[in-house]
Amino acid sequence: QTRSLLGVFEEDAAAISNYINQLFQAMHRIYDAQNELSAATHLTSKLLKEYEKQRFPLGGDDEVMTSTLQQFAKVIDELSSCHAVLSTQLADAMMFPITQFKERDLKEILTLKEVFQIASNDHDAAITRYSRLSKRKENEKIKAEVTEDVYTSRKKQHQTMMHYFCALNTLQYKKKISLLEPLLGYMQAQISFFKMGSENLTEQLEEFLTNIGTSVQNVRREMDCEVENMQQTIEDLEVASDPLYLPDPDPTKFPAHRNLTRKAGYLNARNKTGLVSSSWERQFYFTQGGNLMSQARGDVAGGLVMDIDNCSVMAVDCEDRRYCFQITSFDGKKSSILQAESKKDYEEWICTINNISKQIYLSENPEEIAARVNQSALEAVTPSPSFQQRHESMRPAVQSRPPAARTSSTGSLGSDSTALSALSLDSLVAPDTPIQFDIISPVSEDLPGQAKSSGQSGRRTNPFGESGGSKPETEDSILHQLFIVRFLGSMEVKSDESPDVVYETMRQILAARAIHNVFRMTESHLLVTCDCLKLIDPQTQVTRLRFPLPNVVLYATHQENKRLFGFVLRTSGGRVESHQTSICYIFESNNEGEKICDSVGLAKQIAFHAELDRKASEKQKEMDRVKEKQQKELNKQKQIEKDLEEQSRLIAASSRSNQSSTEGQFVVLSSSQSEDSDLGEDGKKKRESE
Repeated sequence: QTRSLLGVFEEDAAAISNYINQLFQAMHRIYDAQNELSAATHLTSKLLKEYEKQRFPLGGDDEVMTSTLQQFAKVIDELSSCHAVLSTQLADAMMFPITQFKERDLKEILTLKEVFQIASNDHDAAITRYSRLSKRKENEKIKAEVTEDVYTSRKKQHQTMMHYFCALNTLQYKKKISLLEPLLGYMQAQISFFKMGSENLTEQLEEFLTNIGTSVQNVRREMDCEVENMQQTIEDLEVASDPLYLPDPDPTKFPAHRNLTRKAGYLNARNKTGLVSSSWERQFYFTQGGNLMSQARGDVAGGLVMDIDNCSVMAVDCEDRRYCFQITSFDGKKSSILQAESKKDYEEWICTINNISKQIYLSENPEEIAARVNQSALEAVTPSPSFQQRHESMRPAVQSRPPAARTSSTGSLGSDSTALSALSLDSLVAPDTPIQFDIISPVSEDLPGQAKSSGQSGRRTNPFGESGGSKPETEDSILHQLFIVRFLGSMEVKSDESPDVVYETMRQILAARAIHNVFRMTESHLLVTCDCLKLIDPQTQVTRLRFPLPNVVLYATHQENKRLFGFVLRTSGGRVESHQTSICYIFESNNEGEKICDSVGLAKQIAFHAELDRKASEKQKEMDRVKEKQQKELNKQKQIEKDLEEQSRLIAASSRSNQSSTEGQFVVLSSSQSEDSDLGEDGKKKRESE
């Protein structure tokens, strides 16, 4: 019965121990949470106090918000103190009693249980040895020892059992105490905490909290209204932007803006990685004044790509990619090939860079001036009342023109233009004249009238640049100057006596390019020699066109844009057979228009002096031939005189006899007659005069 009852008490003690452990963990979590809450509340108060020291990029200085948060920090700091007090009270009133019961009383039960088990085992062992004593041979000493062991073990077991049973009985009371004391301490601590909170939360604080709550509700309503507006805006933008999601939108619905002086967007830039290999890198490009800038993703600011003041831009074909264009600096030393995403961006970039290169952005209303320039270009194909009206807004006054010695060798550019200002459009450019925007290769088609004038009718250019054994026509030329040019166009003109013809042709060709969206230009090398002007393919070195220098009757550069220049070529043949026509060719260079005109003028001067020297040399040769002929005739006369003297001697010798004299006279007469027939009429006259 004792053993059975002891088992019940031990089972109850184990259940109490298990339950107390779980309760201890729960209360310890409360205590840890309270400590964390106290520390978090203190940290929150500290951060609220530091709000005024923060520098928010979009916040600015908000004194109302700062003062409000300072008030909250003060209240929360007081609450943090209350939480700290609560943590201390929980440690003393809740955690200490249950920890004592768990660490002292329950461990004591376990220890007594182990001691009782050992004592019981020792008693069983002593009884077993005692039971083995023999009845035949009794050894008093052994018997006394065994009896003593039984006595000692039984006494120890009894004493241990009594202490163990007493502890088990006491545990029932300690269980109640260990459960009620922590809970009582927890409740008392919470009551104390709430009392302190009630004392701190005065009516003034309640009013403050009410005002803050009202402000929060107002901000929430504003936020909801703003969110609703933004959602509506997003829906409208999605509907309006749906066509723009296409990489290349329809240009008829979204036309290009040609009046821009600023442009930004993503472009693909071509970077050479080897002799024939290259790579493309996508970057954000934008214009800033007269500079083209680029900015890689993640960079803080953009970097300078190129100075685009007085630069040139043209469409190019590059690696079978669409919408590529090339920008070349004003000195021609730096160039960049870029690719746009769509045709609209492609045209806008080219127009914008063209506007910037003309330095329109420096004016007060750059877009308005660009629009006016483009409008003038659109009106360029419409005949205007007079030449003077069309050029009032296109170029400066007459007195600012360059000297005639630089722009023309014929002196026609230096003539007074007051009479020309009254001429109509038909007196400069033939009506309905077609414009040629590209160079027709001489391999496929000869330039009209050019082959005839240069004496190369029906002759094709050797595609390998060889002359077939003949001496190159420019080998003996004193002047060889090479320039990089881009062909803009050519058209037939009716007059070649004034540089205004070149200006008018420039205006019409540029206007036609702007109207018909022609941006592509053929780049060539212009070779200026004393014999001719040649356009050479920069890649194959094949001569594309040849202009004989004597046929270049007029040349001039644009007065404002020094990159533009042109010349008039007078050729035989045209619309009317056996009639001379004049064709004006317009080019764009790398800011070298005046240099090219100077070079052409120098070539014409050298050719003129060479022609004078040639004529003088021919005259001298003719005089030498006349002198040589006269000397030959004089020598012939001397020979005749010698023959006559010889004949006279013969006559004198033969006069001794009449018969021989008669025969000698006959011989002399016959000889003189034969000589007279040999000399001819001029010789007879000279002999008679002598």
